[in-house]
Amino acid sequence: MFERFKEAWATGDLQLIIESDMGKLIIIVLAVLLLLLALILVNKEGDSEHKIKPLAYSGVAIALAMVLSQIKLFALPQGGSITLFSMFFIVVIGYFYGVRQGVLAGIVYGLLQLVFGGWVMHPVQLVLDYPLAFGALGLSGIFAGSKHGLVKGLAIGVMGRFFFHFLSGIIFFAEYTPEGWNTILYSFWYNFSYTGVEGFVTAIVLLVPSVLQAFNQIKKSAIS
Repeated sequence: MFERFKEAWATGDLQLIIESDMGKLIIIVLAVLLLLLALILVNKEGDSEHKIKPLAYSGVAIALAMVLSQIKLFALPQGGSITLFSMFFIVVIGYFYGVRQGVLAGIVYGLLQLVFGGWVMHPVQLVLDYPLAFGALGLSGIFAGSKHGLVKGLAIGVMGRFFFHFLSGIIFFAEYTPEGWNTILYSFWYNFSYTGVEGFVTAIVLLVPSVLQAFNQIKKSAIS
């Protein structure tokens, strides 16, 4: 395990480092430590049950998001896909527990996405496309206490994720721009074609009164 990691490290190839068993183990350990950090920073007060609930719900949401992210309804050649509502479960954590908990859950999810099929070419691109992009889904917490907060939170979270992928596309994937296209316009269209579409479909589902009511009831249980 360690030998392959050393060989990958010697080449300086980020993709090989991440694909090595040691590289994956390091990322997973980092993800676990971040979850524990979330428990410490976000829940300094309250009884044991109230401290554990955010961690438990975050763990379940991340697990569901990971499973659903493997159900790809449509995949694009340079990364990105429309999945079966995988973003939504990270958005929910922000909606339940606020921005800090949501962003931390999103970062953990992004690190796990990196382990299970991540594609990297540069350290900055890695940060933009994984921790920052998926962490931005937790911005849903901005609307945690507002009317229709879940739908608004989904919108701001998806826009946040889109922004970081869009930026990464301009900086690191310009060579894939088709002839005759402007790089900025192509990055916008490429990344909106999966983040925007999945976000839009998810929003339509959430606008069904019974679905929205069900998640509001779950929220009451999650924060009580």
